[in-house]
Amino acid sequence: MSAVLTPTTLDQALMLLAEHPDALPLAGGTDLLVRLRGMVPGSTPPLLSLARLEELRGITLEDAFLSIGAATSFSRIIDDPLINRHAPLLARAARTIGGPAIRNMATIGGNVRTGSPAGDSLPPLYLYGAGIEMASPAGRRVVPIGDFLLGPGRTALQEGEVITRILVPRAAPFSHACFEKIGRRRALAISVVSFAALARLSEDGTIAAIRMAWGSVGPTVVRLPALEAELTGAPVDRAAIEHLRNMVRRGVSPIDDLRASAEYRRLVAVNLAARFVEELRG
Repeated sequence: MSAVLTPTTLDQALMLLAEHPDALPLAGGTDLLVRLRGMVPGSTPPLLSLARLEELRGITLEDAFLSIGAATSFSRIIDDPLINRHAPLLARAARTIGGPAIRNMATIGGNVRTGSPAGDSLPPLYLYGAGIEMASPAGRRVVPIGDFLLGPGRTALQEGEVITRILVPRAAPFSHACFEKIGRRRALAISVVSFAALARLSEDGTIAAIRMAWGSVGPTVVRLPALEAELTGAPVDRAAIEHLRNMVRRGVSPIDDLRASAEYRRLVAVNLAARFVEELRG
């Protein structure tokens, strides 16, 4: 059984992490405890509990961004009025994570730290241009989420650092938003493919702005900036949708695993994006 370190302040947590560099930060534990089950008894590192650190919980609105504490649960994110006003796509994605018991425990910081391409909060955070704030005894730094996630299970988090906040920049709202998650069953499933999108139309019906992100079709969340640039200013017509299909088909890089084949994932990724753009006409 692992030793559990129980700091009551962030400064104390950072000090304990410096003394025990192999310690694993534990908030909700829904991902971490599953990993620990597969370890040899007696070989597990100490756990650094973040349960008593109130400063890592909560959602506030600041001048330039929405601040979400890393230890904030997905249940709280779903119900929070600031999230639903300024980052509604994140609340929509949070509703797809597990069941109520899991959402009460699972935290947004843990979902980001796990670094899974199937992390449900990640595509919306990419679209919102979120920054990941980390703290260490040397101070704090913020890294864009696209630079923070380096590959499956790999992040830019350095030894001695703890994720403290997710920072979502304030921006003009989009008139069209979508989050869809395709799994092997209707509920409580890890996503086979997830898709998030935001769009805004011009008065003449052309696309004024569009952002799209896919989960589980690459080593990290996939964005296609060139496609987004080409669609901006384009009419929502058959030619644009066919071009989108071709670009997405070439742009994603899924793998075969126990949950789905690479070709199935590619087909789903293409269809989800095409359907979103087609529905803009309505």
